[in-house]
Formats: sequence, structure tokens, C-alpha cells
Amino acid sequence: MILATAALALSGLALAQQPVPQPRPLPAPEPAVTVTATRFEPVALGFSADQLERLTVPEGFEISVMATGLGNARMMHVMDDGGIYLTRRAQGDIWYLRDRNGDGQFSALERRKVAENLSKVHGLDVKDGKLYAVGEKTIWVMDLRENGSLSTPRVFADGFPDAGQHPARGLRWGPDGYLYASFGSTNNDAPTQNPEEATTLRIRPDGQWREVYARGLRHTIGFDFQPMTGQLFGMDQGSDWHGDNIPPEELNRLQRGENYGWPFCYGTDATPDPYTNSSQIPGRITKAEYCAETTGSELNYDAHAAAIGMQFYTGEQFPTEYQGDAFVAFRGSWNRSEPSGYEIARVVFNAQNEPERIEPFVTGFVFPEDGTWKQFGRVAGVATYTDGSLLFTDDQSGVIYRVQYEGDS
Repeated sequence: MILATAALALSGLALAQQPVPQPRPLPAPEPAVTVTATRFEPVALGFSADQLERLTVPEGFEISVMATGLGNARMMHVMDDGGIYLTRRAQGDIWYLRDRNGDGQFSALERRKVAENLSKVHGLDVKDGKLYAVGEKTIWVMDLRENGSLSTPRVFADGFPDAGQHPARGLRWGPDGYLYASFGSTNNDAPTQNPEEATTLRIRPDGQWREVYARGLRHTIGFDFQPMTGQLFGMDQGSDWHGDNIPPEELNRLQRGENYGWPFCYGTDATPDPYTNSSQIPGRITKAEYCAETTGSELNYDAHAAAIGMQFYTGEQFPTEYQGDAFVAFRGSWNRSEPSGYEIARVVFNAQNEPERIEPFVTGFVFPEDGTWKQFGRVAGVATYTDGSLLFTDDQSGVIYRVQYEGDS
């Protein structure tokens, strides 16, 4: 018994001599860096028919105008019968357009407002006879009617984060039957306080439950599910004021539970951003350590080009090499010494359904003239029309453009 007591005493002494665990020290401060950033917005011009001559499309394609005078025209949803629902974020309403006489135009008699008082309404989608639309903090649902009108909007889900400087939200029903919505960061390049900011959310079909599907996404307005694989791809807007070329706009393969690095990392290699404050990283780790745990992008594009809408092409009118590709509307830069964006770009996917490159598709909205840059269009939404042509909106002049493939003709 005495020996046992002594052994216990020695054991207790040994435990008492163990060093007290210390918290990991803060990483050493990063050296100061200087960034040269520019605020530069090309001179905005109004739309006119003669400006069409400035636009360039690939050989065999033609571009025309289907509608003008639509105000802050943003996102579209095309119905099987050719009707189009169009959101106008600044006006907070939804319009219905349909080319009933087949002349390729949406005349004043072929368009009407079908919903209003929807604060900052933006993304929209349709499922099971209902239209869903998302604003700053609310998702609404409306019943579709045969004449294109909508029932009184009802709240489907709400309590989403404040918008701050990124009030444009995206919305898309997934092949799993859940609703996906994007919610940007409230600020430019600092960590957010609300866990639902800078994310893509996955929402149960009844609207009563949701989860953060992917995070570290500063402002992924445009996203879509690849028809062949069901994989989700989105185009993210990188931080401002980090110079002309940092960070790039990113095409991300959005997967459940992944962190895509914003605001500390960018690009295909999850490169640490030298212009973000590493002291804001949680967990007392370095920026390099943090970035090593994030997911890099699939492809990069011109910094500050400002991706808005994105959609996979689902028509049959375009040539075979366009089947399965996606189109992105880049609204255009405001803080780059030479403008980027102001175009519709094509995301080229290979035979294995993997993204290979991003290339210009419709260009010419921005141009140098008389010693300065000018522009006559800020593109926003993209959609495949019922005949297989590609539609896109200009939210500056309220125009809907149409790109058709004419081939040798």
C-alpha cells in the first residue's frame, strides 16, 4: 500500500511537470506592399441603331436588337412558348415579353409589367408552374398564368444577409430538386461576419431549411448546372482596388463544402493575394497556409471585367463546337486603367465536359475615340431563346440583343 501511494505521488509529480500548452503565436506581419489602382469609367453613350456596326461576333453569326427602352434590364427566363420574364433590379419589377407576330421584335404591345414592389429583384427561375425571384434579402414565389401574368408574390424564404455593395443575387433550381441562390459579400475585400455572405446557398424545396453550399465567393451572380453532368459552375467577381490585373475573374466548379478563397486567395493555384490583410485570417495561420486549404478556380479571366449572368447553351442552332459551352455577360470594369469586360464571352468545354478556355464572343461595346474610352452597353443577363439563338440584356440602355447563327448565308 505504501509503495502504491508513492507511485501515485510520483505520477502526480510527473503530470505536474508537463508544460502548459501555449497558443500558437500570431504569424509575423507581412511586409508592407504598395498597390497602384485606378478609378476609370469609360464615357457612357446612349444606344443608337448605328452603334450595332461596332459590334463583332464570330464568322457566321449575326446580331440584332429585339427590344429597346426596357430600363434596368437584367436577368431573363425564357419559357417554352417563347415568353420571357425579365427582372429590372433598379425598378424592382418583373416584365413579361412575347413576340406574338414572329417579327423578331418585342413591340410596346408585346411587353407588360407583371410584378412590382420587389426590392432589388434580380435572379429568377421557374419550376412546377411557379416563378421564383430573389431580391436583396427575400426570395418570392408567384404562380404562372396562361396569359403570362403572375399571382401576387408570396415570401418563399427570407432573412438573408444585407447586401452592402453587392445587392445582385443569382437563383437557379438544381437537378437535385433544391434551389440554389448566391449572396455576395457586403464589402470589397474583408472577411464577412454573417456566414451566409459571400456564398452559394442550397435551399430545401419548401424554403424552410437552407445550408451554405460553397463559400469564399465574393460575388458569384451568374452560375448554372452543366446539362451533361449536373455539375455546378459559377463566375466570381474578384476584389477591386488591387491593381489592374489582381485578382482575375474566376470560373469555379462549385462543390459542396468547398472554400474558394476570397478574400485572401485567388486563381487556379489559390494564390495568396498580397493586398489583403492577413491579420484578419482566423486561426493564427499564415495566408499561405490558409490558401493551401482552399479550392482554386478552373479558369481565370480579365480582372475587374465584372461577370453578371452565366448560362450553358441549350439550343441546337449554333454549330456543333458550341454545344455544351457556356456564355457569360461581363458588364465591364470601372477601376482598371484600360477597360475590361463590356462583352459576352464563351466558356469552351471539351469533349470530356471540362472547361478549357474563355474567349470573347460579342465585343465592341467599348472603344477608344478622341483620346478616351467610350462605351454604349453594360451587358447583364444571358439566355437561350426557343429557336436556339442567344439573348442578352444591356442594363444601361434597356436593350435585349439577339445573336443568331446564319452560317454561309
